[in-house]
Amino acid sequence: MSIITISRGSYSRGKEIAEIVSQRLGYKCISRDILLDTSDKYKIPEMKLIRAIHDAPSILDRFVYSKDKYINFIQSTLLNFLKEDNIVYHGLAGQFFVKDIPHVLKIRIISDMEDRIKCEMERENISHDEAKNILKKDDEQRRKWSMSLYGIDTADSSLYDLVIHIGKISVDDAADIICHTVQKEQFRTTEHSRKMIEDLALAAEVKSMVFNISPSIGVFAHNGNVHIQAKGREIQEEKLIEEIKTSAGHVTGVKNVTVEIQPLEYYAD
Repeated sequence: MSIITISRGSYSRGKEIAEIVSQRLGYKCISRDILLDTSDKYKIPEMKLIRAIHDAPSILDRFVYSKDKYINFIQSTLLNFLKEDNIVYHGLAGQFFVKDIPHVLKIRIISDMEDRIKCEMERENISHDEAKNILKKDDEQRRKWSMSLYGIDTADSSLYDLVIHIGKISVDDAADIICHTVQKEQFRTTEHSRKMIEDLALAAEVKSMVFNISPSIGVFAHNGNVHIQAKGREIQEEKLIEEIKTSAGHVTGVKNVTVEIQPLEYYAD
C-alpha cells in the first residue's frame, strides 16, 4: 500500500503512464478529480482553480492572498484523497504537499522537446515554431509557479525518487519500473507514515477553514491537537484567538486548539 505522485511537463506521456500504473497495481488514479472536488466543496469556479495551479502569482495575488487561498483548498482536498492510500496522482503540486511522507514514491517524467513539439503540433494543428513557443511558455510558467509559492523548481531532480526519460525507455517500460520500485519496503505505508499524512490533511483543512480570518497563518496538527500561529494586532488578540478557535473547532477530527498570535510587522516608508 503506497502513494505515487507523477510530475510531468506537457506532452511528456505522464498521464498515460499514471493510468497504466494504476491499472496494473489496482490503485485509484486522480488528477483533474481534485479540481472538481475542490470546486464543489468550496463553491469556487473550476477555472479559478485551474489558473491558481498553472499561472504564477501576480503581485496583486500575493497582496490579497487570493491564489494562496485556492492553493490551500486544493491541498486540503488532495491530502484527504491521499489518506485513502493506494493512489496514483499525476499533476502539478502533488510532490510539494507530501514531500516528507515516507510511503510516497515521487516520480518525474521527462521527454525530448522535439517529441513534445510533435505531439503539440498534431493536437493543435499548428506549426513547429508555434508549438515550441507554447511549450516553452508552459514550462516557464510552471517553474515560476513553484518558485513563487514554494521556492522550489519543479525540474530539480533532487525532489524525486525517480526521474524517467521517455525515449529509449518506453511508456510500458516506465510503468514497469514504477510498479517494481513501489513494491520496495521503503515505500510501504506504516502506521507512523499514515499518521503523518492524516496530520497534514487535518492541518490543511483547518487552514482552509480559518484562512478568511487570518490569511498569514501556520497550522500544525498531531493526533487531533492543532496549534495555530497567526499574526494580529495586540488590541484585537483576544477576539482573533476566539474566532480562530471557534472556526477550527468545527473541523472533524480536531480535539484541541491552541492559538499563538504574533505581532504584525510595521514598515516605515
